[in-house]
Amino acid sequence: MIKAENIFKSFGDKEVLKDISATFLPGQTNLIIGRSGAGKTVLLKILVGLIQPDEGTVWYDEVDFSHLKKKDLRTVRMKVGMLFQGSALFDSLTVEQNIRFPLDMFTNMTAKEKKDRVNYCLERVSLEGANSKYPSEISGGMQKRVGIARAIVLKPKYLFCDEPNSGLDPKTAIVIDELIRSITIENDITTIINTHDMNSVMEIGDHIILLYDGKIAWQGNKAEVLNTDNEILENFIFASPFLQRLRSTALNNG
Repeated sequence: MIKAENIFKSFGDKEVLKDISATFLPGQTNLIIGRSGAGKTVLLKILVGLIQPDEGTVWYDEVDFSHLKKKDLRTVRMKVGMLFQGSALFDSLTVEQNIRFPLDMFTNMTAKEKKDRVNYCLERVSLEGANSKYPSEISGGMQKRVGIARAIVLKPKYLFCDEPNSGLDPKTAIVIDELIRSITIENDITTIINTHDMNSVMEIGDHIILLYDGKIAWQGNKAEVLNTDNEILENFIFASPFLQRLRSTALNNG
């Protein structure tokens, strides 16, 4: 579980986050949505520990993560996996080397143990045998799956995904969504996803937080989205004609 309590953050005179409190439970896909400038990325960076809040506390289970001393951060960060928007693979390293990188950095595993763990993660993301390929030799969707494999190689308790479907076609995006969700459920991971993808919201949104002007404007799940009377959520979600039709059909059948 990750819990944010009364988070405030400003940059100069601009107040970006205003009293954000939220709980993100394990075994669920927790989505943070909102328009550009709403504060999503800043909140995600605070939850990960890349920047500090001006006020408030972030808890990782019973640990006060936002006020940990540097020497204690390593222990917690070894339990954190991160899937970056652009996959952030090392171009000069093979797929296997990219996935093994966290094991080299943070563990004392033997070469065989590392190899076995890498192969397991490759199998889990359906990339068996891709060990020796370089990022430039595989598709964007495959690169994203390599990113997921690297994010889970240390068996994280907490997984952060920044725009995981950015740049992907709709079919591949669905594959990535389902992969993240199944890994989350299987391993009881606390997964937090920053996304603009409304298909992700409707497919895997176990817990959804809508940010607007630095505040939480709405919380709920994917089933509650279609029946919302929250004007801010309506304006954000149903900007898409497809989703407008989907909502209309759901209400007519309801």
